[in-house]
Amino acid sequence: MDIDSLLTSDEIALRASVRAFVDTQIKPNIAQWYEDAVFPLEIVPQMAKLGLLGMHLKGYGCPGRSSVEYGLAALELEAGDSGLRTFVSVQGSLAMSAIHRHGSEEQKNEWLPKMAAGLAIGCFGLTEPAAGSDPGSMSTFARRDGTDWVISGTKRWIGLATVAQVAVIWAMTEEGVRGFVVPTDTPGFTATAISHKLSMRASIQCEIELDNVRLPADAMLPKAAGLRGPFECLNEARYGIIWGAMGAARDSYLTALAYSQERMPFDKPLAGYQLTQQKLVDMALEINKGTLLALQLGRLKDAGRLKPHQISIGKLNNCREAIAICREARTILGGNGITLDYSPLRHANNLESVRTYEGTDEVHTLIIGNHITGLPAFR
Repeated sequence: MDIDSLLTSDEIALRASVRAFVDTQIKPNIAQWYEDAVFPLEIVPQMAKLGLLGMHLKGYGCPGRSSVEYGLAALELEAGDSGLRTFVSVQGSLAMSAIHRHGSEEQKNEWLPKMAAGLAIGCFGLTEPAAGSDPGSMSTFARRDGTDWVISGTKRWIGLATVAQVAVIWAMTEEGVRGFVVPTDTPGFTATAISHKLSMRASIQCEIELDNVRLPADAMLPKAAGLRGPFECLNEARYGIIWGAMGAARDSYLTALAYSQERMPFDKPLAGYQLTQQKLVDMALEINKGTLLALQLGRLKDAGRLKPHQISIGKLNNCREAIAICREARTILGGNGITLDYSPLRHANNLESVRTYEGTDEVHTLIIGNHITGLPAFR
């Protein structure tokens, strides 16, 4: 579809730099990282040098790139692995965005320059064991004790918590949901990595226990009151997913295409059979459509006109299509496709998590349904 003709020279250059990083530093190693279930922290300084941490934020040492540039970076990162894009998303779209959008000047100046430089890692504690799609029912509670706040509760599926220096924790208070900036070395804060995962193995997800974590009054994010605060951050992360899912899909498609051109069943390239070509065509169609959708949403975001239901359209469609593409690509690879020698099944497994976090298919369907009908159907 000649999508490059819709991009500026700066956007293409940014994409090229991230793609080169993924091709040289990630793809040769990702299978082993996935097998060993480790996230390589040694690449964080390189991502900071490329301007990938908080890249869409302005000031406080942040790169200040456009939404489309951030999206293109997310696409290239997820072509390597969803864990890479997730790191950038948790760091920039969640933790840094929460502080940048809702924090005090003191909080911004203390944390954002270090986080943009990769000298501090952040996490975002919203989801709980019994409150995934319904954060309004969270049980983590922050009570006042003199001028201090004391937080107790449990968070689950929190990216990067075991390696983070700062956590943005959302808790119920007597005045409703509020956010808090919590240094992870605060007494009572414990993060434990979740193991035995079948998805997102080259990534870090954790459970956080907050046992009477005592914080000063100025730890609260002053500009975030109610669920609107965390939801605004979630929309930032959802936007990146719209692009990233197409990166996983593209890498799976290209892997299957190359394999089908080299494989010679019955003395003819696999790509020369009609059924294989149908699979490749269907994949290519959805990747082009999904990337055009992401680009349109990026242009709207840069113009300040992107709406929540439009983000849900992108997240729902592109995750759903990307999983189908990765699974179909695996079928072209045959039995070889179930090994880590090839990327499609790894991408498909990762996308099961991506499809779930930042809003399930069901949640985004209801957001779009509410917009179409004017009738909320969440309860």
